[in-house]
Amino acid sequence: MTNTKPALSHVGDDDRPRMVDISDKALSDRSAVAQSAVVFPPDMAEFLRGSEMRAKKGPVIDSAIIAGTMAVKRCHELIPFCHPLPIDGCRLEIDWRDECTLGISCRVRTRHATGIEMEALTGASVAALTIYDMCKALGQGMVIGPTRLLQKRGGRHDYDAGTAEAGDAD
Repeated sequence: MTNTKPALSHVGDDDRPRMVDISDKALSDRSAVAQSAVVFPPDMAEFLRGSEMRAKKGPVIDSAIIAGTMAVKRCHELIPFCHPLPIDGCRLEIDWRDECTLGISCRVRTRHATGIEMEALTGASVAALTIYDMCKALGQGMVIGPTRLLQKRGGRHDYDAGTAEAGDAD
């Protein structure tokens, strides 16, 4: 029986962490979409809807969009082995999915030699964290998540969460 372990791109043959060398890879169009959510207790959601999504700190959704965009642009400073990428497009959409859940979608585009899914995931995550921060004066009962990759395009493999099996995103 052969004992083979899956290959992780950020671990070298010496089992030490490393940044992937992308210098020989061709540039191509890349895009990714990630989503997250913030679930509010019913009384908090009702208050926020009635206040036009303004908290003591200011406009909740606008602040989250700005923070998510900033996070996309600085992803390589937060996650050690992410390459700095030119961001050609970034769009965050935040709206009510149901009575108590704010849904967050982050779509990012680039033309580069490596994928942009970490930037999309970071943007969605930081937008959710910002919503939590903006609303925490109302109570601590909010729940963030799930956060996940919905789609990636470009590179060796495309990915669609709706059609992929668990563990299929590379």
